[in-house]
Order: sequence, then C-alpha cells, then structure tokens
Amino acid sequence: MTNFQKACCVILSLCFFAVLALAPEPFYLKENLFRQFPLYCFLEREAESVSQREDPETTERIVARNAEYLAGQILKENGESAQENPDALKEEKPQETAGKPGRKSSEEEAVTDTESESPAEETVSNIETESLSEEAAPHPEVDLSAEALADYDYLLGQFFIVDSNTAASPEQLNAARFLSEDLTINEDSSQPQILIYHSHSQETFADSREGVQEDTIVGVGAYLTELLTENYGYNVIHVTETFDIVDGEIDRSRSYDFAREYVEQVLEENPSIEVIIDLHRDGVPDDRRLVTEINGKDTAQIMFYNGLSYTVNNGPVEYLPNPYIQDNLAFSFQLEYQAAMYYPAFYRGIYLAGLRYNLHLLPKALLLEAGAQNNTIQEVKNAMEPFADILNKVLSGTGEIW
Repeated sequence: MTNFQKACCVILSLCFFAVLALAPEPFYLKENLFRQFPLYCFLEREAESVSQREDPETTERIVARNAEYLAGQILKENGESAQENPDALKEEKPQETAGKPGRKSSEEEAVTDTESESPAEETVSNIETESLSEEAAPHPEVDLSAEALADYDYLLGQFFIVDSNTAASPEQLNAARFLSEDLTINEDSSQPQILIYHSHSQETFADSREGVQEDTIVGVGAYLTELLTENYGYNVIHVTETFDIVDGEIDRSRSYDFAREYVEQVLEENPSIEVIIDLHRDGVPDDRRLVTEINGKDTAQIMFYNGLSYTVNNGPVEYLPNPYIQDNLAFSFQLEYQAAMYYPAFYRGIYLAGLRYNLHLLPKALLLEAGAQNNTIQEVKNAMEPFADILNKVLSGTGEIW
C-alpha cells in the first residue's frame, strides 16, 4: 500500500468516527460500538483508573465500607471448634464465638467444661423505678436505612457473624422481611407470656461465690424476670432447674436435651406463652472484656445466637428440624435493630451456627449470650436493663424503625 493510500485510509477512518460522534439518537448505541475497538477500551479504563486515583474521598469511602464489613468478622477471632458429638452422625461441629471454648450443647454438640470460679464480692441488684424507654432516645451509629440494609454485604458485616461450619444467603437474611414481621404479643398479662430458662445454669462470672445461685446466670435471669414483671408488666415464668449437672459434676453433653424436655412440658401446661429465652453467658479469652457503658453503668455486651440447621459438610441437618428458622432470625434481628437504634455499643452481633439449640420450640425463641466468664455479676445484671427495654420495644411494637 502506498503512502497516499495509507493517508486516505486514515482520513476516511477519522471521518467515520466523526460522523458516529455527531450522530443523533438512532445511533445512541455508538458507545458500545466504540468499545469494540481495543484502543477505546484501553483509554476508557485508564480514565476510570486515573479518576479513582485522583479522588481520595472516593477511596476513603471504599476503605471505610470495607472496614465496616471486616469489623463484623473480628468476632470470629480466636475461635475454637467444639468437641464432636457421637450422636450427631459424626458431623463437624461449629466453631465457637469469639474464642468461646465450646458452644455447649447436647442434642447438637457434646462439650463438658468446668468453670474456674474466683471469690466474689457481694453484688446488689438495683431495679430501676422508671423504664429505660423514657430515658433512651434513638442515636444509631450505623446506617439503618432500608437502602443500606438492602445491601447484603453491609447487612452481614453490621449484624451477623456466620460460623465457618454453616452458610447463609441474601434470600435467607432479608432485613426488609425481618422488619415487616409483626412480633407483638398478646397484651393480656393475666396468663404467662414469657418463659426464661437456662440450659447451662452453672455458668458463673469473675466474682461469683461458689455454690451461690444468685451469682450464676440463674441470678441474672431472676433480675431480668423482675425487670420484665415490675417495669413492663409482663407475666414471666423463670425456670431455675438445673440441666447441666450429672452425678454431681458439670456435664453439658445432654443439657439441651434435658432442657427441651422440661420446657416442652411447661409450654404444654401454659399455651399462652409466646416468648422463650434461653439465657447464657459467653466464654472468651481472658484478655478480652465484653463491657461498655450505658446510662453511666458498666454494662456487659450481648450477642444473639441462632441455629440454621445446616452445615457446609452435610447440608440440611434433617435430624434437627426447625420450622421457625426465619421467625427466629426475625426476632433476633428486630431486637438487634432496636439495640443499634438506642444502645449502639451494646450488641455484638447475631451469631449463625449450623445446628438448632432448641429454637424450634416457638417462633419467638431466643438464645441470648450476656457477657462472659470474666465479667462481673453486676455488669451482666446491668445488661438486663437495656435488654428488657429493647425486648419490650419489639413485643409491644413501640420500637422505632427507620
């Protein structure tokens, strides 16, 4: 090809692109046509790249977003696997929450642990005469808008911790659906409405006195019962029976089985009960303290624990059916949403594990972890005050939803 011919080709090409660039709407798809040319694609990528490099504000927002997501995953640190349950068809057991030395189970997990209990100082329960509802005003520290919660990654990072032995999906964790559920209960308090029990009644705290029930998680449950009864007017049954002692020794290999059998009988005798709470305390590394300040008081932080009856190794756990998984999740999420609204530093997340944990007993069934073994009794009892407040907001329908 001669130089003259080459020049003609260049001129014709320039004319062709000029016509495309000036063409009206019938050629609206011209941008897609340009992308057929490698040079155009290269220049477009470079322009976007330069724009991002030269826009530190955008980069900062991206980093902050990633930090929010990663913050939610920190709770998995130092996790340890629970021991294997010989009755669970040799399935792999879920990792523990935030260094927990075993999410102690029976029908799901067999874990036997003993508590090292230290001498205690006397603690005093102090029931507030006025409801926290009158003192607290919404002051969320995270975005609770419908748009933000529709982002699955944001929702997961801010509210959920998924155990490595299970899996969740956007279809399963739908904030809009959770918040749309009506979880209010019958206002008639002439009959029992709420049941509180303890699968692990021997869980103690840093200053618990040996052999003193008031210094165990059962004592915390008694304080929660008083708050719900005296401050909010609910009719509450508090089960104080022991399910985790066998032959005089702490044995949690079947504590959930024993607790389930007992609770089922209570529910049969009291069909008016709509809410059941299995109240626990967590176990974390000794150098980690689950404490914040609420209304001027050192307050233990809380975490909700949900089972999905699904493991990554075996899929659905058929021998632990739960028809209320979505209801349980909605209950936990609405409580955590109210905590995020009124007490942003109070909640640690909703831990999603692979088994069931007796949450199949009612749609509004809850497993609550309040503080840990190195909290004081008073810190954990203090936690019952904001918890009772958010529980009332959900059950009475008075909570805010943005």
